Amino acid sequence: MIKTTLKIDGMMCSMCEAHVCDAIRKAVPAAKKVRANRARGEATFLTEDPVNGTEVGGAVTATGYTCLGVKSAPAVKGLFGWK
Repeated sequence: MIKTTLKIDGMMCSMCEAHVCDAIRKAVPAAKKVRANRARGEATFLTEDPVNGTEVGGAVTATGYTCLGVKSAPAVKGLFGWK
């Protein structure tokens, strides 16, 4: 599994988090465990294969938020799930 983390500016509420998650799900239909956190200013998701960071960042930017960066790394399965 590959964990992708997007740094996002502009999320102010839980509705913003939902919009970001929806944009990621549309851009990457194979995404699993999509989560956004406004306090950290980031969104994360898991995929089987690497994703195009430019496309995902563009999808988030198109919804009105600013994608500051995209980072992908192999996910590690811990005792309580994927990290």
